[in-house]
Amino acid sequence: MTSNHASDTAFHGDPRAGALVGNAAGVALLVVLFASFMDLLDATIVTVAAPAIATDLHASEAQLQWMLAGYVLALGSGLIIGGRIGDDHGRRRVLLASLAAFAVASAACALATGPAMLIGTRILQGLAAGLMVPQVFGIIRSSFDPPGMAKASGAYGAVQGLAAVAGPLLGGCLVDANLFGLGWRSIFWVNVPIAAVALVLGSRVLPESTSRHRAALDVVGAVLSTLAVLLVLLPLVQGRDWGWPWWGFALMTAGVLMVAGFVVYERSVARRGGQPVLDPALLQVRSFTSGLLASVIFFGAIGAFFLTLSIYLQAGTGRTAWQTGLVILPYAIGSIITSGLGVALAAKAGRALLISGSLTLAASQALLWFIVRDGQNPGYWMLALALFIGGLGLGLAAPILVNVVLAGVLRKDAGAAGGVLSAVNQIGGAAGIAVLGTIFFAVLDSPADGSSRLSVFGNAFAAVIPVEITLYLLAAALMLLLPKAAAAHEA
Repeated sequence: MTSNHASDTAFHGDPRAGALVGNAAGVALLVVLFASFMDLLDATIVTVAAPAIATDLHASEAQLQWMLAGYVLALGSGLIIGGRIGDDHGRRRVLLASLAAFAVASAACALATGPAMLIGTRILQGLAAGLMVPQVFGIIRSSFDPPGMAKASGAYGAVQGLAAVAGPLLGGCLVDANLFGLGWRSIFWVNVPIAAVALVLGSRVLPESTSRHRAALDVVGAVLSTLAVLLVLLPLVQGRDWGWPWWGFALMTAGVLMVAGFVVYERSVARRGGQPVLDPALLQVRSFTSGLLASVIFFGAIGAFFLTLSIYLQAGTGRTAWQTGLVILPYAIGSIITSGLGVALAAKAGRALLISGSLTLAASQALLWFIVRDGQNPGYWMLALALFIGGLGLGLAAPILVNVVLAGVLRKDAGAAGGVLSAVNQIGGAAGIAVLGTIFFAVLDSPADGSSRLSVFGNAFAAVIPVEITLYLLAAALMLLLPKAAAAHEA
């Protein structure tokens, strides 16, 4: 539901001696918040429009999964290298370039003539977002004094909450309003004027900054990690369309072997004194490895949930896109209510909050399963209650997960570890879309004889929920191995 990677991305660089003040600081903050809002909004707005996109472009189930998974996978890849590129080549320059690329990719998404084109442009959009997000925090860190940074962080939190609420509502409104006959395409066009304003203002007021400590970019490591994940996910998503051939499993095996090769290569980079994408020494820290697994599982459970929920609500229960957005709204409200509490108490009870959040999410899924399993069309308030409880759980856990994991990492390694965790969160989301989406569509394609449309979609959605519950419970178990409180250093 919420895009967590931005709040987890490691800060890069050193504070500026001359921080921005007055109107210049306000306008600069507005620019970076514009960039953040677009990225966060795009994480939620597309799921509500997914059924309309599939119908209009005659997209297959696998193609629909790739429209979402391709974006988050590319975003994770961009996060891996984005901070380093900004450190070396200038955060202002990289932010403006990636912001322009995001706007162009958004326009290309809106102009897509078929599923393949939309998937390709979504990947470009995700990569641009991944390069853009680290610059937001790098600029805040290097351009504001401590009081200004505190205000900027508070403003970012408010924008994150606004995007969480606005995403499903705006997506549903734009699809149903069908402005100028654009339909779902308007959800991408909306990014263009926002980006244009941010570019004009940013080119005038944003200061340039780089890091004093430069290191060679580990391009090979970044490519190896992305290819490894892609080789695993590709046969999972395409397996049904391919008929589950033997070579699909061979691709998955090759992906697993490439993960091992990636670790070996990263060790060689570290031995040569370079800065690898993933420092192998971090894998020897139990809390970090446990946190990596917990993050993949936790965000994997979230990854496909709103895609399957949106399809169930629109294609199964007959709700419109706008009505679907209203159903999802309580989830966003719940997450906003508890996210502030979670951040405030993380330094004292971070691990307990993470476990409580995961268990609350599991409970909300159990309630949702009870509501949808009988083949009846559930009322708004029953769905809203289950989703509100889920939002409460998400707000407790998602904003603080990375900082709790980092409490077990040396301060000097916090930046690198935070960047890896941010990327892993996106990889987990992509994996969740692949695995849970495949289960959903497999059940959907094998309906029982004589089943109503509502029962068919309800059964498919209900089949995913026990897997979601299992994932949240497993994540909670892994969280028992994490430090008790969040790290004092920021990530």
